[in-house]
Amino acid sequence: MQDQEATARLSAEALAAGDPTGWFERLYTEAERGDSTVPWDRESPHGLLVEWATARELSGAGRRALVVGCGYGRDAEYLGRLGFATTAFDISPTAVRVARERHPGSPVTYVTADLLDPPADWRRGFDLVLESMNVQALPPRVREAAFGAVGEPVAPGGTLLVIAAGREDEEEPPAAPPWPLTRGEIDAFGRSGLAPVRVEDLRDTGILRWRAEFHRPA
Repeated sequence: MQDQEATARLSAEALAAGDPTGWFERLYTEAERGDSTVPWDRESPHGLLVEWATARELSGAGRRALVVGCGYGRDAEYLGRLGFATTAFDISPTAVRVARERHPGSPVTYVTADLLDPPADWRRGFDLVLESMNVQALPPRVREAAFGAVGEPVAPGGTLLVIAAGREDEEEPPAAPPWPLTRGEIDAFGRSGLAPVRVEDLRDTGILRWRAEFHRPA
């Protein structure tokens, strides 16, 4: 409950101030002081990522991966252990600093960056891009731009993996983030020239989750 209250409060304040992504840094700063907790802070990588990688016996040897909105680095470290040369970014400088502190000696490169204004050399530069539970925290006008931006770093022959909370088309979105994504919004991740490979509608005790894989033709 405290997690939800902090998310609702900070996101509402940021939206009112015209800074729809500013609340991430505020949340991480409050968490560092002990005034809030980060709802997505987990010790283990996302289960849907692990399941997907395990089923494919995924190896990152000689390949590059990019993790969108890496937070404290749980998914980035997992991809690093699989052998990917992994870059992980977050818009929050505090999240990036804490990720480095939590993983001393890590081969992962942690950087502060904005999804909508990334380094130019990231374009078409990664064999695997992971977007896990980030775009759903963005308000509609930012989210629309993010759908295409997420796929831009995928190299020819590369893969985008999207993991997100889901909702049915007729469901009203909640008042505060996260705003679960509809099937149409999941399909929108293909806007940057990516082809859908598989979109999984996963339900656990009635809760909808999406796991979607996209591919850029070589």
